[in-house]
Amino acid sequence: MDVDDVGPRVTVREAALDRVDFTLSNVDLAFANSLRRTVLAEVPTMAIDLVEVEANTSVLADEFIAHRLGLIPLNSKHIEDVLYTRDCDCDQYCENCSVTITLHARCTGEERMIVYARDLVVSEPRPNEWVGNPVITDEEGLGSVICKLRKNQEVRMKCIAKKGIAKEHAKWAPTAAVGFEYDPHNKLKHLDYWYEEDPAKEWPLSENAKLEDPPQDGEPFNYEANPSQFFYNLESIGNLEPDAVVQQGIKVMQQKLAAVLQELAGAETNGDADGFGPQADAIQDGPDYGADQGYTTPYVNAGGATSAWGGGATPYGATPYGTNGWNP
Repeated sequence: MDVDDVGPRVTVREAALDRVDFTLSNVDLAFANSLRRTVLAEVPTMAIDLVEVEANTSVLADEFIAHRLGLIPLNSKHIEDVLYTRDCDCDQYCENCSVTITLHARCTGEERMIVYARDLVVSEPRPNEWVGNPVITDEEGLGSVICKLRKNQEVRMKCIAKKGIAKEHAKWAPTAAVGFEYDPHNKLKHLDYWYEEDPAKEWPLSENAKLEDPPQDGEPFNYEANPSQFFYNLESIGNLEPDAVVQQGIKVMQQKLAAVLQELAGAETNGDADGFGPQADAIQDGPDYGADQGYTTPYVNAGGATSAWGGGATPYGATPYGTNGWNP
């Protein structure tokens, strides 16, 4: 067997500052799709999560501007230096788990004033010199449009950026899109194309089809065949470099698998014949079983903020119903 064919293999076909096109081979479909889902939803980034409105005389409501601020990409380089709010010992936010960003703009002239992401000012201290900086990629160096002001209109806000994942909110997504394809000739028949006259004309092949052999006429169907080559096209929104997004995705998958193995090892050590562990009967027979009439989250003792409705903390810190500013 060729040594190069042992274990996963990555072939980078095209790389740019905001996108990467690569092929992953020698893995199964479950692993390849898990990587895609992890990259989409579980790679941590920074985003504005709390907005304290001090003044807003623009035509846009406070909630509207807060939502737009939350969707501005922020640099997330070395995001591991930032703690999750739920893991921090502070009451709400501090320099270890957040970045403070201020916005103050006032129109004093007759011309319309446009407020851009460049007008956001990052305050010190912060976990490192990169996290929290607005991502600005246009040639003019302006960034995303936040709002527009007329004469004597003003916006003055204090924004708190926190670490999170896209599974919680799309504003923490590190990618704009992740293209994913395998078996471009559909030799495995995982797809059943709907067509009117000719499927070959109505479903043209992608560029990836050039990298695999087409099916031969009269070739028998192989019921034991499995896909082994997967094509990715990942586009970053700028808060992380494309290769860093993939590396972070693999790291998250390793952490999740390690947690599963740890739980399995603990179950084998502490479990008994019924598979529920020796404390199961004691819990069910105890005097306090079922006494809690509310819902307590599993993070009540993990340092997260307390919910506004009482009980334990939410998995991601304060709820959107708190009284400390708008939550975009």
